[in-house]
Amino acid sequence: MLNIVVCIKQVPMVTELPWNEKTGTLRRDLAAGMMNPACKHAVEAALRIKADGGAKITVVTMGPPAAEEVLREALAMGADRGILVCDRLLAGSDTYATSFVLGRAIGREVPGCDLILCGAYTSDSETAQVGPQLAEELDLPAVAYAERLEISGRTLRVRRLVDKFRETLEMEFPALVTVSMEQYKPRYASFAGLNRAFAEADILSVNLKRLDITPAELAAHGSRTKVRRVFIRKTQKENVLITGAAANAAAEFLDKYQRKISAVIGKSIEAKKQT
Repeated sequence: MLNIVVCIKQVPMVTELPWNEKTGTLRRDLAAGMMNPACKHAVEAALRIKADGGAKITVVTMGPPAAEEVLREALAMGADRGILVCDRLLAGSDTYATSFVLGRAIGREVPGCDLILCGAYTSDSETAQVGPQLAEELDLPAVAYAERLEISGRTLRVRRLVDKFRETLEMEFPALVTVSMEQYKPRYASFAGLNRAFAEADILSVNLKRLDITPAELAAHGSRTKVRRVFIRKTQKENVLITGAAANAAAEFLDKYQRKISAVIGKSIEAKKQT
């Protein structure tokens, strides 16, 4: 039976992304949280592997105490165990620090795992860095943007679409894969799953002390990202009124916007040819 770890993340609702313009960080305390959409697809991929050949699924997240909600959601979907990495010193961690801490947590709390699955990217940053960095941290072979996973013995076959090319890659366990959102549509949690997740299942909460990460070690592997400026792009719209006879108005309209219209139509035609 495979031992699978799925790394998930709580992100702000996509309609609520309040920024602290002074620090360049998200005000997560002001927005309702949800499981990152791509992470849901990774959980679903793990659940289908479990249904096909058996597996134990551990979901891991790093965040504040409120992030326990997404672990419970994953347990309600069918995961077996949840681990919350929570420590005040981890606030504001970038992908470099996050991958270091997650690597230590997986090594300590889920030793001997065969497969680590991550969402390909997160809706609050879209860096797509944590998965590959975690693979580097744990010295694992890795594939990003996987559409489909197939397992034969100790071999993992991964299908993905990259730069308009379809690729099929193979690697042996242990391995790490980031899952895209083209396949593995997430299931809804059942009432039985919700009952187990909130009434029966326990979430293991670990801090830096339990992971044996000292302040000096955290500083050495701390966040390297420096946010220089955060701003919201503002768009302006201009209304143009064209008057006169229909033929003259149409001619004036084409004189003004023919080039832009041609560019849009050309892109549309090219996109249809590619599909």
